[in-house]
Amino acid sequence: MNLSRLFIFRPVATTLLTLAVLLAGMIAFRLLPVSPLPQVDYPTISISANLPGASPETMAATVAGPLERILGQIAGVSEMTSYSTLGSTRVTLQFELSRDIDGAARDVQAAINAARGQLPTSLPSNPTYRKVNPAETPIIILALTSDTLSQGQLYDAASTVLAQRLSQVEGVGQVSIGGSSLPAVRVELDPNRLAANKLNMDDVRTAIVGTNANRPKGVVEDGERAWQVGANDQARTAEDYKPLIVAWKSGAAVRLSDVARVRDGVQDDRNYGYANGRAAVLLMVNRQPGANIIETVDRVTGLLPHLRASIATAIDLTVVMDRTPTIRGSLKEVERTLVISVALVVMVVFLFLRNWRATVIPSVVVPVSLVGTFSVMYLAGYSLDNLSLMALTIATGFVVDDAIVVLENISRHVDEGMPPRQAALRGAREIGFTVISMSLSLIAVFIPILAMGGIVGRLFREFAVTLSAAILVSMVVSLTATPMMCAKLLRPRPPESERGRIDLAIGRALERLLGGYRKSLGWALLHPWLVLAVLLATIGSNVYLYNTIPKGFFPQQDTGRLRGFVEADQAISFQAMKGKMDIFLAIVGADPSVANVVGFTGGSQRNYGSMFITLKPIGERKESADAIVGRLRKKLSHVAGANLYLSPVQDIRIGGRSSNSSNQFTLQSDSLDELRLWEPRIRNAMSRLDEITDVSTDQQDKGPQTTLVIDRDAVARYGLTMRSVTTALNNAYGQRQVSTIYNPLNQYRVVMEAAPGYLQGPESLSQLTLVTPAGGLVPLSALARFESTLAPLSVAHQGGTAASTISFALPEGRSIGEATKAIQDALAKIGVPVGVRTSFEGSAGAFQKSMSSQPILILAAILTIYIVLGMLYESLIHPITILSTLPSAGVGALLALLAVDTEFSLIAMIGVILLIGIVKKNAIMMIDVAIERMRHLGENARDAIHHACLLRFRPILMTTLAALFGAIPLAIGSGDGAELRQPLGIAIVGGLILSQILTLYTTPVVFVMLDRFRRESRTR
Repeated sequence: MNLSRLFIFRPVATTLLTLAVLLAGMIAFRLLPVSPLPQVDYPTISISANLPGASPETMAATVAGPLERILGQIAGVSEMTSYSTLGSTRVTLQFELSRDIDGAARDVQAAINAARGQLPTSLPSNPTYRKVNPAETPIIILALTSDTLSQGQLYDAASTVLAQRLSQVEGVGQVSIGGSSLPAVRVELDPNRLAANKLNMDDVRTAIVGTNANRPKGVVEDGERAWQVGANDQARTAEDYKPLIVAWKSGAAVRLSDVARVRDGVQDDRNYGYANGRAAVLLMVNRQPGANIIETVDRVTGLLPHLRASIATAIDLTVVMDRTPTIRGSLKEVERTLVISVALVVMVVFLFLRNWRATVIPSVVVPVSLVGTFSVMYLAGYSLDNLSLMALTIATGFVVDDAIVVLENISRHVDEGMPPRQAALRGAREIGFTVISMSLSLIAVFIPILAMGGIVGRLFREFAVTLSAAILVSMVVSLTATPMMCAKLLRPRPPESERGRIDLAIGRALERLLGGYRKSLGWALLHPWLVLAVLLATIGSNVYLYNTIPKGFFPQQDTGRLRGFVEADQAISFQAMKGKMDIFLAIVGADPSVANVVGFTGGSQRNYGSMFITLKPIGERKESADAIVGRLRKKLSHVAGANLYLSPVQDIRIGGRSSNSSNQFTLQSDSLDELRLWEPRIRNAMSRLDEITDVSTDQQDKGPQTTLVIDRDAVARYGLTMRSVTTALNNAYGQRQVSTIYNPLNQYRVVMEAAPGYLQGPESLSQLTLVTPAGGLVPLSALARFESTLAPLSVAHQGGTAASTISFALPEGRSIGEATKAIQDALAKIGVPVGVRTSFEGSAGAFQKSMSSQPILILAAILTIYIVLGMLYESLIHPITILSTLPSAGVGALLALLAVDTEFSLIAMIGVILLIGIVKKNAIMMIDVAIERMRHLGENARDAIHHACLLRFRPILMTTLAALFGAIPLAIGSGDGAELRQPLGIAIVGGLILSQILTLYTTPVVFVMLDRFRRESRTR
């Protein structure tokens, strides 16, 4: 049966069909979205709740706990973590990949409603949720600066106008604002003046609430008209509040200005933002899970002119960080690499065939196969990203293989004097089954990848499907358009007298090469046991090298951005923290490789700050992002009392924890005391390891606290209650929001606290005076004694139980495999009790899971190929011969990775799996001819395989070199995103070089030995 016959006799129809495939692919290419990696994210929802003034322990017990109990009942939750700080709680839910995020959001809202009755009644507002991963870095950061407006006014514009509009942009998940807080009227009370007037702070709060009213007034009307009733019941500014009468004493009014300083300020004075040397308010835009980064950023930047027009002209709105330039640059690099690969592959064909007519054929087939793949990608909902374009680059060497095999076979018949059409018919018939076998067995390699679970499986699914589609399109084109073009274009090779010197020189070189191979192959077939010994040594080397080579998760990317987390002493004040931030910002900003640096601190956790650093483009700096982090780490280590943890931003972020690094080690225990006992021990043991650096923890349990030991009898004796005492403390020191000012576009607060002079230290508590129901004055010191204790600055939970997460980074030259093994060994030495459960999370956790599945995945790929080949050849023996080519490819890949000091990452593993599909093509081409000669000519196995090896020597060299040259641009590439592509190229290049040398000898020897085994087993 000749599948190509119809297409050879119908050249016009075949040409039009080929053009249709090309046109459909070109249209699909323009419609494909662009992203750094396949759009795969865990459905993640973050729930936030605020209770100003509440301690972390109170937030964990009264807010996080009830929410966790209800949220934990939602179906499909794969991970639930919570983090509680001063006045704030965030619960993060990560759902299974199969869970629809919109359906999950509805379940979360229902759970929040169900939990509302268990939450404190004093919550200013209900908990809110966002479809966003808080561990991800923003996709774009905008800075608001001004020479004339205050930070509060900048924040007001950001919150009231910009954040609302940005949140409506498609793809935006959350807009966070840092650097200040909303405008507010601040009432700073003088406890001594209040005591002189025998007033409690709660009297002031009651007066403010009663004076600032905003209630419906109604309507009056007569027979013809109606009038709305209005009043000046809203006090909006500090000047409106100053004359407020708090009480009447001795016939005279006690006004608010008599007992307090009233000023226009912000809700929280303890906030600070910075952008490139100027005080700033920062707008940080995070994307929704699954949203396309480039499209979302384009929508945001397209909106900027409208945003600038909607705020005051005194405000400068600038982009200080944008994730997309390196993404776009990386995709351009991959596209350039793809073009280079196509050119190199076509050059290989020309060098071997030395015929421009023959070279035209793969020059058409390769682009048609690749462009036609875009149609499949569009229908599958894929994007143009690093992995899909990497698949197409690798496919360059694959798709030309089929065309080369068909073209070389037909060319051989034409050179022997056969007419082109007859040669096309015969050559296509001879090679058709071989092409189908090679293509289907290569696609079979990707079946285990398609079956992989988790986010890693989803990421590589697009890679596998794209490559499989390219191979299928190539197979169809090679069996239709290629033989048709051969029939029309090929001509017999001219005599030697008419050939050029270069043509003759290349021809003679190939003949000498073939002659050398003929002699060495004969020697190998005469010494089969020696060749088999080499094969067994190769298999053993695979095991040894796999256990020896450093292993990693994903290659460390240089995205041109760094993320920094500042962690200061737990006793630090806001003023001191601001000073530390200034020092760190100055050091980082002075680095010659840094383009922009922004940061902010304050809010619920005083000893933490965040920084976002944009590096100069790769072409303008000499060092990688890792090298820059290492250089800055040395300078930053000299700052006392605080640490700045820097890490390069990665396109892949696993997990929902916002920590100092993507590598995390989590401790859990049902006993909080046991957790607090062992966490420092484990952290100290990890800090001593050379394999990791920047070890830090989210367990902040050494914060200084002034504890009041209240005498309940004394409280009762004065006619007071515990509630009245704690209310007085909250009024004085909690920045209590006592009233709301309603404006047309936003709502602002009236914030009440003690004057700054009474907030300077624990001794100021003794100056607080309470008024008894009888009108007497009681100092707080008469009701309680003060003790210095320690309190947590944050409380973390995982799965509803107490947890602590230790973050760590990797020094240059260290792999995550070395780090995880060192940590496990360190834990074994110190003897961690069974009550403390440990697990790797984040990228380290994903690495652990991938490590356990790597051998299974490779074994599954081999088994799948065996099954497919067994079905195609209707034999249990021949697939073993074909699979004998694999060990040499594995050794070559591992040796190449070790030679260039590259770890065995998931990308490299995919390269090894691809090698499994590539190298077995050589064996298939040999065995097909040998089997044919044994069946029809009656030759023995040795003579048949000897002839087959010599006959297929040229196409084997051509296909191997085509695949090799297709991968070389990946292996030696530079520029944006090169570090993600290099392991794949290195593994393929190294594997192909070694396997090409060995399989030309091991395959025929194995074929002969297995044939002998088959015949002997039949005679028994």
